[in-house]
Amino acid sequence: MRLLKVATCNLNQWAMDFDTNLKNIKESILRAKQAGAVIRLGPELEITGYGCEDHFLELDTVSHAWECLKDILLGDWTDGVLCCFGVPVIKGSERYNCQIFCFNRKIITIRPKMWLANDGNYRELRWFTTRKQQNQLVDFQLPPDISEAILQDQVPFGYGFIYAVAAEVCEELFNPVPPHAELALNGVEVFMNASGSHHQLRKLDLRLHAFIGATHTRGGVYMYSNHQGCDGCRLYCDGCCCVVVNRDVVAQGSQFSLKDVEVAVAVVDLDAVSSLRGSISSFQEQASCKTTVAPVKVPYKLCKSFNLQEAVSYPFQIKYHVPEEEIAFGPACWLWDY
Repeated sequence: MRLLKVATCNLNQWAMDFDTNLKNIKESILRAKQAGAVIRLGPELEITGYGCEDHFLELDTVSHAWECLKDILLGDWTDGVLCCFGVPVIKGSERYNCQIFCFNRKIITIRPKMWLANDGNYRELRWFTTRKQQNQLVDFQLPPDISEAILQDQVPFGYGFIYAVAAEVCEELFNPVPPHAELALNGVEVFMNASGSHHQLRKLDLRLHAFIGATHTRGGVYMYSNHQGCDGCRLYCDGCCCVVVNRDVVAQGSQFSLKDVEVAVAVVDLDAVSSLRGSISSFQEQASCKTTVAPVKVPYKLCKSFNLQEAVSYPFQIKYHVPEEEIAFGPACWLWDY
C-alpha cells in the first residue's frame, strides 16, 4: 500500500485583505499538519482573494501576494507538507492566474491556468491571460527579494506535474478536453483543483459529478478546494471542499458555514488507483501512445507504507441540501459575510 494523507480546505478570504487571508492560510496549514497530512490544497487566488477584479491590474497586488508567500516560506509552514497556493504571477508581459507548489521552504514549480472562466459571472480574461504553450516547462526568474530570501533563483513554469501530483484549476475541469485526462495517462494519481466557485441552486451536484466522472474510468485522487464567503463582491462561494477516490467521495466539507477556516482530511491508497487503471484495457492502450507531459523531478517521498494505526478513508454518502435549504442558507450566509 502507498498511503497518503491529504488535506483540502474552505477558506473565507477577502479581496485585498492580505493580513486576514494570510492568517487563514496559515491556520489551514497548521490544521493539516496537526492531522498528519503531507499535501495541503487551498482555493484559487487564495492569497489575494478571488474577487479583486481590476485590482489584479495593479502591480502592488502581485507584489503584496509575493510578500505573503515569502512570509510563509521563511517560516516552518511548508516543512514536510506539499502546499499549493493560488497567486497572481507576472511573467514577462503576461499576467497569469497561477498555482505555486511549495515544499520544505522552497518553490517547486509554478503552474499557470491554461483555460480561464469568462462566461456567466466570470471575467478572468479581463485580468489574466491563458498559458498557451502546453507541454512545455520554462525557467521562471523569481523576484529578487524572494530569490534572496529563500536562496533560489529559478523555478519551472508551465504545464507539468510533480511525480504523481498535478494541478487542474477550476474551469479547466469543465473543458471539453480537461487536463486530467492527459495527466492520468502520464501517471498522475493526485489531481489538485483550486477553485473560486460561486453558489448556484443545485450547482454542487454538477461539481461532484464532474469529480466523480474524472476518476471513474481513469482512476485517481481528486482534491477540491473552494472559497466560502462573499469575498467582498456580489457572489457567494459555497465551499464544499472534498476528496474523491476512484469516483467515491471520502471527505467532504460544509457547503454553507460561517467559519473562516475548514479543513477536510482523508487517507488515500494510491495503489487502489494503480489497480483500477491496470484493470481497464483501453486505459492501458491509450497510455502506451500518450502525449508526454513534462515532469518536474523532486527528491522527495510523501507516501507511507501500510500501517495498522492509519486506516484508509472509506466512501460515504454525499451530503446534499434540499433546494429549500439552499435558498435559505445561501443568501443568509452572504448577508452575514457582507
